Amino acid sequence: MSELTGFEIAYVVFLLACVLVGTTPVFNTLYQFLVLPLHALKNHYRRAAPYAPRVAVIVPAWNEGLVIGASIERMLSLEYPDDRLRIYVVDDASTDHTPDEVLRRAAAHPGRVFHLRRDVGGEGKAHTLNHGISRVLAEDWAEAVLIMDADVIFARDSLRKMTRHLADERVGAVTAYIAEGSQDRNYLTRFIGMEYVLAQLGSRRTQNVLGAVACLAGGAQLHSRANLEAIGGRIPTGTLAEDTMTTFEGQLHGRRMVFEPHAVVLAEEPRTVDALWKQRLRWARGNVQLTSIYRRLWFRPSRAHRLGSLSFGISWFSILLLPVFMLLAAAGLMTLLVLHSDIAEPVFRFMWILAACTYLYSIIFAVQLDGRTGRSSWREALLFPGLGAMILMAIAIFPSVFETLLVDWIGALTPRDRFVVSAILYLWGPLSLLGAWAARWLERLPGGRFLAGLCIYVFGYGSLLCAITVDSYIKEWRRADASWVKTEKVGRVVS
Repeated sequence: MSELTGFEIAYVVFLLACVLVGTTPVFNTLYQFLVLPLHALKNHYRRAAPYAPRVAVIVPAWNEGLVIGASIERMLSLEYPDDRLRIYVVDDASTDHTPDEVLRRAAAHPGRVFHLRRDVGGEGKAHTLNHGISRVLAEDWAEAVLIMDADVIFARDSLRKMTRHLADERVGAVTAYIAEGSQDRNYLTRFIGMEYVLAQLGSRRTQNVLGAVACLAGGAQLHSRANLEAIGGRIPTGTLAEDTMTTFEGQLHGRRMVFEPHAVVLAEEPRTVDALWKQRLRWARGNVQLTSIYRRLWFRPSRAHRLGSLSFGISWFSILLLPVFMLLAAAGLMTLLVLHSDIAEPVFRFMWILAACTYLYSIIFAVQLDGRTGRSSWREALLFPGLGAMILMAIAIFPSVFETLLVDWIGALTPRDRFVVSAILYLWGPLSLLGAWAARWLERLPGGRFLAGLCIYVFGYGSLLCAITVDSYIKEWRRADASWVKTEKVGRVVS
């Protein structure tokens, strides 16, 4: 830049601030994984102790005939006292053979398996759960309530690893590590497996350290009776994120939520982009709804809980507003480019070198947290941000090599050529979002699954989740139908 006026300098500083703010999610990820090792020092294990409360397991089920039998049998075989575990299957007016499967187990295990039938179903998971919770809390037997999905498979020692935290009366609920457990994995379930390692084994350990947990896993959440009674004896309804709202309410009532990384629960995850889109759209819309519901909570520290802390707020909005941050950074860079600012290129390099360092550190750390997933999903771990993003990282680190290759390919670069190339590089974030969005539509074409997979590998799995988040903004703005859509499961989990 040369001889800029005061206004122009202020404008450039503003644009630099936009780019810096746009990189907030990268800084947040780096911070999360820098804090993560502290979990070895700051955790709840010192207050945990062998403890086996009477646990009532509530399983919401609608047309789960293919999976419910195996789930019940696995729960009955857990390393847990038989007389301290009961299973209540809440049948949400199923029209398949779910009732037969449950009643067969109830007859074989009297007093341990119960079938609760709802005559009118389809109101959503929270209503189904509340039917079972009201029945359980109406009796004095249960000291804790485990909420699980009908298709998940608990490791034999998982429940006792969770209940040990309830020995501390300050703990209201414990959640387990939900791992992708399909026998016949495809590219998408492998990406989901890596996502769960990063989001659960990584981020939730950090949440343990910082003292605020964002969400109890819907498929494996263990509540103390006192915690459920404190929040009204029911799961909150009226939102698509009932698990997250329950987590918030427990903490707002002064109880601690704990993530237990060594309690492993295997789940079957979507195998197509369309199925994943529908599942995550429900989650994303729920989070948008909760952001509004708890609008007076954000960035307001409290001695009673940590949900209003700066670190938790930044973490929450880094995910919720990720597409906004992406667009903000791209807009700032492009404006600097249009202004012919000499700062644009070094700012671009800083952004992507930071992203490369964060990516390498977090992925290398994550694959060590779950060796099984790391070994089976190493390609997805490597390409998690997308091939395009990896190329941009390489360009940022080795710009002279890139320019040499470009000149060898198209010849001497004119100022116009340089502008076009820079524009493509600077706009990669929004372009990758559109490319990932296209994967959903390409999947419907002949040979579409291959094309959809190619899009995800090129544009990035994270960009796919970003696209779904944008769709959640649109659906909430348009007040689209918010009915609870069940994710279909057919029993692919390794038992």
